Amino acid sequence: MSLNKVILIGNVGRDPEVRYFDSGAAVANFPMATSERGYTLANGTVIPERTEWHNIVVRRDQVSFVEKWVKKGSGVYVEGKIRTRTYDDQAGVKRYVTEIHADRIEFFSFGRREDGQATTTTTTAQPAQSTPFGQQPTYQQPATPQTDSFTESSDVDDLPF
Repeated sequence: MSLNKVILIGNVGRDPEVRYFDSGAAVANFPMATSERGYTLANGTVIPERTEWHNIVVRRDQVSFVEKWVKKGSGVYVEGKIRTRTYDDQAGVKRYVTEIHADRIEFFSFGRREDGQATTTTTTAQPAQSTPFGQQPTYQQPATPQTDSFTESSDVDDLPF
């Protein structure tokens, strides 16, 4: 079994480009940025913030939502599949393009601290229920986990694995 699923939360880098075809089909493309916050290691080494850019491709009924509502700077949640395609450029060199073909796209609002920096959301938050396309999901915090009767011991040789 295999699975090709990508989940991204980030910001739109440019207004979407929408193309319509004679068949009535449409496709929208836009770049999306995701960032990992920088940090400093214990030895003083500074690891800078890292931003990755992703090419998002939207098809079918989602194109009208993207065309009407998604703009540069919008915070979006994207679920989809990663796909790589090839083409030959004008010089005949084979080029590779990696794209995210979106199955689901929603607005995502980032919390802000008093100093203007983005806050992170907890990764354990789950959608309370499935939301119709184009509506912002509501999130509920999971219940506090129950503690097992496990007691920590310094003798780990008793473990069955």
